[in-house]
Amino acid sequence: MSNVLIIESSARQQDSISRQLTQQFISQWQAAHPADHITVRDVALNPVPHLDANLLGGWMKAADQRNAGEQASLDRSNELTDELLAADVLVMAAPMYNFAIPSTLKAWLDHVLRAGVTFKYTPTGPQGLLTGKRAIVLTARGGIHTGASSDHQEPYLRQVMAFIGIHDVTFIHAEGVNLSGDFQEKGINHAKALLVQLVA
Repeated sequence: MSNVLIIESSARQQDSISRQLTQQFISQWQAAHPADHITVRDVALNPVPHLDANLLGGWMKAADQRNAGEQASLDRSNELTDELLAADVLVMAAPMYNFAIPSTLKAWLDHVLRAGVTFKYTPTGPQGLLTGKRAIVLTARGGIHTGASSDHQEPYLRQVMAFIGIHDVTFIHAEGVNLSGDFQEKGINHAKALLVQLVA
């Protein structure tokens, strides 16, 4: 049995294309792997606070030196990080907002990229500690951005995943969903077809 952690980040609860892709993924994955356990964390519906002084204090201070706010922030970070550590497969659903990922997803990443927990410093540089895990990223984009300088999603997320030791990363992009004509339908159908191949 494997554990699958899904991070939803679309601000839209209805009519969200990235959420459509997530629901298709869940349906297909459950059919192919009925014994697996799937956890969904929706950081749009239940936002994770952005990195602040309390979180930094919680990480850096000894237990007897933390105030209540710092301890609460550390407890939240521990909960999020434990979910990631327990996962064999990480799925991030990320619509493109202003050429990048939603700030809610960035806030989640800021809570789980932790020295000594998901990566460590060595004499030769940082080393990721989450080797052996797999990541899948489902995106929805208004325009066509793959391979373009305007894409600040895929390069960033590949870098972040590699930093914590996850090198098996697959991206599925639904592109052109805000363009006229049949671009939207083609973009969504293409992404859904890739999902079928991925989970099969």
